[in-house]
Amino acid sequence: MNQTFRALMGATALTALSTAAQAETITIATVNNGQMIQMQRLAEDFTAKHPDIELEWVTLEENVLRQRVTQDIATKGGQFDVMTIGTYEVPIWGAQDWLTPLDNMGADYDVDDILPAMRGGLSVDGTLYAAPFYGESSMVMYRTDLMEAAGMEMPEAPSWEFIRDAAAAMTDRDAEQYGICLRGKAGWGENMAFLSAMANSFGARWFDEDWQAQFDTEEWNTTLSFYMDLMTNYGPPGASTNGFNENLSLFQQGKCGMWIDATVAASFVTNPDDSTVADQVGFALAPDNGLGPRGNWLWAWSLAVPAGSDATDAAKTFIAWATSKEYLALVAEKEGWANVPPGTRTSLYENPEYLEAAPFAQMTLQSINAADPTQPTVDPVPYTGVQFVAIPEFAGIGTQVGQEFSAALAGQQSVDEALEKAQDLTTDEMEAAGY
Repeated sequence: MNQTFRALMGATALTALSTAAQAETITIATVNNGQMIQMQRLAEDFTAKHPDIELEWVTLEENVLRQRVTQDIATKGGQFDVMTIGTYEVPIWGAQDWLTPLDNMGADYDVDDILPAMRGGLSVDGTLYAAPFYGESSMVMYRTDLMEAAGMEMPEAPSWEFIRDAAAAMTDRDAEQYGICLRGKAGWGENMAFLSAMANSFGARWFDEDWQAQFDTEEWNTTLSFYMDLMTNYGPPGASTNGFNENLSLFQQGKCGMWIDATVAASFVTNPDDSTVADQVGFALAPDNGLGPRGNWLWAWSLAVPAGSDATDAAKTFIAWATSKEYLALVAEKEGWANVPPGTRTSLYENPEYLEAAPFAQMTLQSINAADPTQPTVDPVPYTGVQFVAIPEFAGIGTQVGQEFSAALAGQQSVDEALEKAQDLTTDEMEAAGY
């Protein structure tokens, strides 16, 4: 090794050490959903553009993620610089100054392009506290071949009675083919997201205008009884442990005639690389009972910076990249327009390439626009939120009620017993909270 080469090597090593010393690491807590895994695959685009920022991922199952980020932000633990949270947490945490306002996101960050429903749900008093990574409602995804074989035709806006009849017609247990797959795993964001939205369409509500629990009403009994009938007779075995990811896998394997769940799943069930039934999937609005509300929800998985982060600017730089129009174009370039994160930006639904590639695009937008968090059910309520109640106490109450309903689905108790326990525990928790 001559002296010139040694000098060059030394300079290179010093440069590398200097870069490593200046690099700032941000820790990102996220959920193990497909769109988030996709973001991690494409993150080298970010690090190439921002070599001074290194990314550390903490990817968790949905219920675990909620526990970890809630504990961290409530205790000011400072474990995360970017948190994946939803439309339930953002208004509550933003109002408590637990989140950093997402202003000054860069000259190219078109905040006015964010869909109004999503922007409103992630703001407090007009200030944006989280940026939507993908937005969703829920809708019916169904097998067109099985529907045709059953001699039925899915309406654009089906009723619950039609869904029950179609589930019966498509079920063939000997062939491991089940008419309908729905969430049964306990959790306020798992089975209770589905059941709360379903209950709205049956005229049920969590609380009356005086914050009195309503699980002792005929509307809730009808909702839970109908759900139990569907799942017991036409659902897959072990449904009480199935959440979003488990049902997605069942549908992709061709074992579900219908699946009512997040609109974001549409790109996964129509992706031939992952789904055995990709070319046999149709879409319809979530069912109703002719009472007004449909059984669909409104949600955004979004990215936020906890107020305790010591890397705020780097975290905001990452969020600006991950929720930008340029990121959508990057996904389209790498994985096709049908696979871009949906439901966040107006421009996506004006893009002819996306509309052509994504047969579910208009149904997704229609479902998002059909959900009204300010008037979720038939009778007046004192809360906002379609599939949740936007109060801090709801996460705990919703999870406990979800455990009772999941236990009923597992055959451990009756509908009446589950509802009685839900009524009692909700009443106790609300009284303890001072309502």
